[in-house]
Amino acid sequence: MSEVDQIARFRREHGLDELVDVHTHFMPTSVMDKVWAYFDSAGPLVGRHWPISYRTSEEERVERLRAFGVRCFTSMVYPHKPDMAAWLNSWAADFAARTPGCLHTSTFYPEPEAGAYVTSALDAGTKVFKSHLQVGDYTPLDPLLTEVWGLLEDAEVPIVVHCGSGPAPGTHTGPGPMAELLWRHPKLTVIVAHMGLPEYVDFLDLAERYERVHLDTTMAFTDFVEEDTPFPREALPRLDVLRSKILLGSDFPNIPYTYLHQLEALARVAPDSDWLRAVCHDNAAALFGIEQRGRSPGQGDRGRPSRS
Repeated sequence: MSEVDQIARFRREHGLDELVDVHTHFMPTSVMDKVWAYFDSAGPLVGRHWPISYRTSEEERVERLRAFGVRCFTSMVYPHKPDMAAWLNSWAADFAARTPGCLHTSTFYPEPEAGAYVTSALDAGTKVFKSHLQVGDYTPLDPLLTEVWGLLEDAEVPIVVHCGSGPAPGTHTGPGPMAELLWRHPKLTVIVAHMGLPEYVDFLDLAERYERVHLDTTMAFTDFVEEDTPFPREALPRLDVLRSKILLGSDFPNIPYTYLHQLEALARVAPDSDWLRAVCHDNAAALFGIEQRGRSPGQGDRGRPSRS
């Protein structure tokens, strides 16, 4: 059975007509090639062998997501130096305009021009931003970003932030800087990438403390991650408590396993199928104002998948 068929079966089993993935990467070809080369070299921010499972053309990758039943997805771009973010934003705006289902994605970097191009991105209808504290090697507390955070807080536009210290720690990763940022801007709509791994508990705390803090599942609970940074078993009940604040993320195409495995990993920790429907569709649909389509008949709770 093909992966497409297996994912379709997964969706049927849990009453999911479609998926919404808030953490997928589409970038200019020259940038994606460099990202893939970095993963191939097992660079210091990766730290281990990391094969790319979906190393195909942009068009093929879009069609693959659609075949998996992913209705909406993002084009996560992120700069690693000044004078890069505005160019990435221009490319991402064009990509969203020509790619049905793509949530218009933008980014920023601590530089004097950040406030101006973030304002332009908001005016152009950006639905989500990406901030990568590890790769960008900047603190969210940089004074050059004060205006940016204020703009995003007022606009209530979500920001996916790679702020946890996985897969390798950065100078400004970990819960401390984000806790300070949220104290200053408590109404920011933040989506903590990768469930905040490996500082899972600290970021669960922030999600409980702040109304608009969410977490995405990117790579969490998979065999690849569990091998080195397992999610603490004692924290599993908190996934149920926070079920309305957890969103499906995958890191597609830059993952060293199949898309199906991310879904199956979620099923292993899911309290019930209602949780999976919330995480894989409903929560993101509500956050991004995606019109909900009718669900399959008989979609009620299908039991409690094992956490073992």
